[in-house]
Amino acid sequence: MRRETVQHRAIKRRNVVIGIGATAGVAAVGGIAMTAQASDEKKDSTTSSDALVFDKDDYTELTETIADAAGTDHSVTYHFYKPRNYVTNPSDSDHQSLVVSVPVKIDGKAVDASKAPIVLANAVGAYMPSSVATATGVGQAALEMGSIGGGSGGAPSGMPSGMPSGGPGAGGTGAINGMVNLAKLALVAGYVAVEPGTRGRSLTDSDGTYYGTAPAVIVDLKAAVRYVKFNKGRIPGNTDRMVSTGTSAGGAVSALLGASGDSKIYAKYLKEAGAADASDAIFATGAWCPITDLEHADGAYEWNWGTNVTQSTGKVVDQAVSKELQSQFAEYQASLKLRGLNGYGALTARNYDDYLLTTYLQASATKYLTDLSDSERETYLAKNTFITWSGGKATFTWEDYLTHVGARKKTTPAFDAFDLSAGENNEFGTGTTESRHFTAYSAKNDSTGLSTKRVASDIPDLLNLMNPMYHLLEKRNQNRSKHWWIRLGTSDTDTSHVIAANLAAAVDNLGDDVNHSYYWDQGHATNVDPGDFITWVARVTGHKK
Repeated sequence: MRRETVQHRAIKRRNVVIGIGATAGVAAVGGIAMTAQASDEKKDSTTSSDALVFDKDDYTELTETIADAAGTDHSVTYHFYKPRNYVTNPSDSDHQSLVVSVPVKIDGKAVDASKAPIVLANAVGAYMPSSVATATGVGQAALEMGSIGGGSGGAPSGMPSGMPSGGPGAGGTGAINGMVNLAKLALVAGYVAVEPGTRGRSLTDSDGTYYGTAPAVIVDLKAAVRYVKFNKGRIPGNTDRMVSTGTSAGGAVSALLGASGDSKIYAKYLKEAGAADASDAIFATGAWCPITDLEHADGAYEWNWGTNVTQSTGKVVDQAVSKELQSQFAEYQASLKLRGLNGYGALTARNYDDYLLTTYLQASATKYLTDLSDSERETYLAKNTFITWSGGKATFTWEDYLTHVGARKKTTPAFDAFDLSAGENNEFGTGTTESRHFTAYSAKNDSTGLSTKRVASDIPDLLNLMNPMYHLLEKRNQNRSKHWWIRLGTSDTDTSHVIAANLAAAVDNLGDDVNHSYYWDQGHATNVDPGDFITWVARVTGHKK
């Protein structure tokens, strides 16, 4: 072990994110040479227990100044375990590795993290690769945004672990340039932070074959969980109290990880990678603005934003296409047979606007306005006359709410683009084919000149591998997370509000603990209540300092 003092103070302002991305070349990781290139050499896929044993003495002791969720600086001494592979047969060692950070002192007071919750903070965004290959301390897992277009939310290059952006007044919350760093917040709270790298959709080998498309990202996260659980008693922390976090596409795979614990449909992929022989079920799930349920997201998007103009054109999208997709959504929503939270009743396309208004949106506006000073509230209401403020509650109509949000981000279809230009098209690429359709509607209306107007035969299985709703509604997985924290901004037009609300309703209908709310006037990838999340983790895991 080595001891170092690192004076990295949280920067308390919002700005352009400057993160640490993976570099080309070779880095020594956990005693294994790691390279960004896919392995061309076939290895034995049988898991080697010895190769996956965590060396608890192989750490560097660091001292760093980290701000908590309230913005108060603390001196945190922790053991940092350098990057190490979490599988024995990685196709890309730079991405299939993780780092572990364990607190030992906070403001000079000893911390016993042996039974602390373990926060698994992924850095996934737009289904692109993330890496910890160059990490030298906590909170440095980085998203790699490449040249392949489209995607699930625009995340800046080098965006660190589980990092939704802070809202107004959120500066300093364990942050880098205003981005909330959940790995750092977990550490300063006395939790163990695990940051996994993952393969992503842009990765190709020397032959031009895509090896990071679906289901690579969820296979990697499951393998990382298995590695941690396999090393119970060696990795500090309570491996039975693992909490996953992620934002945007990272929120989607965090939700998928929570929903699909120990599902057998991933077995062949995990075996091929050389994952540990252990459970991949997690205790609790944190998902911010999850871009998920992709095969139904186009219809849900048009139901939500179909009449709003598009940011890129200033015009509404083709209304014929929009209405066809809305019709598909209505049929899908009816098939789910979901009931709303708080005794709302059956959720349908006819009443979902009322459900969102009365359950989430008006409550979000009410909280926002309540937290303002009298003068600030008066000014805001004067500028936003569509809101009726009476008896300490905000009310408004769905139509006025849509007008308030303004232009939508995406064209139509939003996710399975007719011209295969969406990032999600690339997520379902295969072999040397960069992008593919994954819905029958978009395949039928393909505009790229494909010889077939049908989705490929492997697509249905891939969709099941990538959709948490499959595991919650079709399979009703008993090994899912039982505690759920779901958040998104009311001005987020990266996907439909229905997507997160359906996820929350699905787990609520199964009897799970759900904490779901919206951030008023906030856009994509925001987190304005990180302190509440950290407190929630302690509550649901039963952790006491």
